[in-house]
Amino acid sequence: LKKPEGVDIVLKMVEDADVFVQNFRKGVAERLGLSYEVLREVNPRLIYASATGYGPKGPDAGMPALDSAAQARSGLMYATGPDGADPYPIQGVVGDQIGGITLGWGILAALMARSIHGIGQRVDASHLGSSIWLQGLAVSMGLLTQDRPPSEINNSYHSPRDAAFNPLANFYKCKGGRWIMLANFQADRYWADFARALGIEELIHDAKFHDMDARGENRGDLIAILDRKFAEKTYHQWAEILERSGDFIFSPVQRLSELEDDPQVIANGYIADVDHPTLGPIKLADHPLRYSETPHSIRTVAPELGQHTEEILLEMGFDWETIAGLQKKGVIL
Repeated sequence: LKKPEGVDIVLKMVEDADVFVQNFRKGVAERLGLSYEVLREVNPRLIYASATGYGPKGPDAGMPALDSAAQARSGLMYATGPDGADPYPIQGVVGDQIGGITLGWGILAALMARSIHGIGQRVDASHLGSSIWLQGLAVSMGLLTQDRPPSEINNSYHSPRDAAFNPLANFYKCKGGRWIMLANFQADRYWADFARALGIEELIHDAKFHDMDARGENRGDLIAILDRKFAEKTYHQWAEILERSGDFIFSPVQRLSELEDDPQVIANGYIADVDHPTLGPIKLADHPLRYSETPHSIRTVAPELGQHTEEILLEMGFDWETIAGLQKKGVIL
């Protein structure tokens, strides 16, 4: 794109394109002659999608960013750890992923607007904005409570495990080493049936544990009791007991490597078998949406850099001699 011939090819592609996507730092597209203002003159119906680190405006609009920087700037690294802990990043480049997902949604909405109003437009998404939106509930609560420690607002999610205000929304290690996650946030609704299921009926009306506030005040004692109880049986044994004893919300805590054997994952096809041209048969996380009339499938993997350049240029009307010349000049791979 630093060569005029490369820019000319892009401009020719834009003439019939629906969407143009770029993730340049601020000012780069303008220097290359590929700004929104230039491209909309070529194709007024174009959806021009721009992905940046910190948004198109502001003092840091031109700064580079990667996933970890997005997690840090958006507050996500402090939101994930327990009360008082050091900042901790989420694995799996979630900042990159939610940025791409957000931009994809924006593109689809802009295409819908074009189909209704006949207009093209620019769509901007950023690491920072997307990562804030990803944790919208936590951000809103943080603003309302002025970042009070989670233990002060009865937030079991972000308290240390041994200090969760609601012990019925906490995780415990079962016999054999597997963890069980309890998610019974309306704890008073579940308490009596839960105590009976675990064989601790004597605690139902105990003054230390009889309601949510009492259990929160004495959470250390109750968590210690539950730690000992859950260690008596395996996860599967406890799952059977909880399933037949009430409408409890719970789940095994799984490692990523366990997902492919999870019967629920298998039944819904959340992991796909793909034949990779280099690696052979592999498994990938599949798209989570399911359509009743237009089922999808992973038909191809991400292309290698420049893999389809010749094919696309031929479709655009370039002949082999011209393509060879562009390759010789270093305009294309």
